[in-house]
Amino acid sequence: MNQHTFHMLEFQQIKDDIAAFALTKEGKEKIHNLAPSGNVKQIEAWLEEVSEAVEILKISASVPVHGLDGMTTILGNMNKGAALKVEQLSKLYDFLDCCGKMRRYMKDKAYYAPKVSSYVEIIDDLPELAAEIIRCVRNGRVDDYATKELLKVRKQVAIQEERLKEKTMQLIRSNKYKTYLQENVVSQRNGRYVIPIKKEYRTKIRGAVLDTSASGSTLFIEPEEIATFQDQLTWLLSDEEVEVQRVLSYLTGLVEQKEQQIRLAVETMIEYDFLFAKAKYCRTINGSKVKINQFEEMKLIQARHPLLGNKGVPLSFTMGKEEKALVITGPNTGGKTVTIKTVGLLTLMVQCGLHIPAAEESNLRIFDRILVDIGDGQSISENLSTFSSRIVNIIEILKETNNRTLALLDELGSGTDPGEGMGLATAIMETLYQKGATLLATTHYSEIKEFAEEHPGFLKGSMEFDIRTLSPTYRLLIGRGGESQAFAISLRLGMHPAIVERAHYITYKEEKHYQIQESDRWKLKELEKQVIINKYQERPNQSKNEIPHYRQGDNVKISPSKEYGIIYKGPDQFGNYIVQVKGEKISLNHKRLTLYIAADELYPDDYDFDIIFQSKENRKKSKLLSKEHQENITIDYSE
Repeated sequence: MNQHTFHMLEFQQIKDDIAAFALTKEGKEKIHNLAPSGNVKQIEAWLEEVSEAVEILKISASVPVHGLDGMTTILGNMNKGAALKVEQLSKLYDFLDCCGKMRRYMKDKAYYAPKVSSYVEIIDDLPELAAEIIRCVRNGRVDDYATKELLKVRKQVAIQEERLKEKTMQLIRSNKYKTYLQENVVSQRNGRYVIPIKKEYRTKIRGAVLDTSASGSTLFIEPEEIATFQDQLTWLLSDEEVEVQRVLSYLTGLVEQKEQQIRLAVETMIEYDFLFAKAKYCRTINGSKVKINQFEEMKLIQARHPLLGNKGVPLSFTMGKEEKALVITGPNTGGKTVTIKTVGLLTLMVQCGLHIPAAEESNLRIFDRILVDIGDGQSISENLSTFSSRIVNIIEILKETNNRTLALLDELGSGTDPGEGMGLATAIMETLYQKGATLLATTHYSEIKEFAEEHPGFLKGSMEFDIRTLSPTYRLLIGRGGESQAFAISLRLGMHPAIVERAHYITYKEEKHYQIQESDRWKLKELEKQVIINKYQERPNQSKNEIPHYRQGDNVKISPSKEYGIIYKGPDQFGNYIVQVKGEKISLNHKRLTLYIAADELYPDDYDFDIIFQSKENRKKSKLLSKEHQENITIDYSE
């Protein structure tokens, strides 16, 4: 598979829709890396997993796969010589708790989901590790009772802090400092206690200035009397930090001893998130587990494009073991492209282990490659034409094709001379068929329909068109090539049968009688009536002696050059109009002008024609002058 195929079949949108159901970042990442397999047994195993997951979701949709957040980082930090942080240990505990919930969740699911429920057995129960983490780490910090030494040092810290606060409060309340204080409060700077002293009394207090107020009028000083108490507290806090790190190192060692079990548990939980996201998506599209094979039939029954949902018309067709090609004809916008895209996308989805919106009786072939040529692949940067760029793509398809390739070709041979395009399309289809590819192609060429009829292994199909409503039904009909609807539509809209019969003879070199439907006869009468009226009724303002009146913005055809221009203004007394042709304004007599498209058909009533007739610089000047008078601005309206 290649990225062009994924892009043209909109497979990335399918992955985005699935990822929306994943609960973890790791699960979403795994979904975005989802790729199809060509191994039938692997695909069958994936499909069975999704089927079991769907059954589990029918009973309980709340799958406990949360708790993975941050686990990838934790695993990456193991055995790096650094202790895990408190928050990392807390996340690890949450993950272990989540694993326990998953084991309990899967305990009663073995009957109808034996494979999926068995995966939980890979997750080792680590109660001792979880218990030790929760004993030592509580409320976002290492607990006082983690070790006796930590409890002892924290008690000493509390006592020393109390002494320091009391000593500082005594200084504030004493008469010695009363005059110098800015206010009677105790605060901390960089973890050390300070008192606010008025700037002018700095020399009256012995101690270190640790901070200054924003105005500079207050100095925050650590008095000399409490410095000793501060130093003792700092030493105790250092002892506390040493003991905390010792506890974290101890817990990290316990975690690293169980690294392998934790990694397996993480991988299993990510797999569960990935699996249940796929199952949830498959439920939303009413997906079914379909049959798969390598070289047998390709059968789709009541299949829908997953991105169209219920808006899509169900697709049904069968290609037998000996049938390798399906040629589809039909009108534009009739659903041919959607049909081959549906087949390609559903095949991709099945090979990724997904259920698809189709009946369970459907049976799809498995391919190593799905190669696509759909739509306009023109590359402006390489200066390739539409036809050239598509041929470059088809050449690559021809190189890569083998007997395990699905080739989807849309409007093969279009974009060039019809005769050469038809011949090229036929030769390409022959080559792909000879290389053993399974081929779905759309075309307008009647010769390709005949080719499909004459060659074994080819099926012909067409997109149904309702001649009564003059609209496509988007249904694929197998076994017959689509008849051209141009003549039938023309007749239905009121074209005279004689004209249609002549067109048929020119096209097919054979006589055929066309008869208008009785319900459409009124259209023909109206048409004939209008022809008579137009023949004898002169158009207003277009008599031989009168100058025709054109409006600004009218699109006119200029003779004899057959160029097109836009009316700027006129006419003058001699019947001359100013016409803008290729960005230049020239004077032309009305006799050289013929109305091509009226302005009211091209532009809204309030359209600003300065956009067409004035330069960007003049429009800017006009906008400035509309606001106020400007002495130095002039606008040149030269023609």
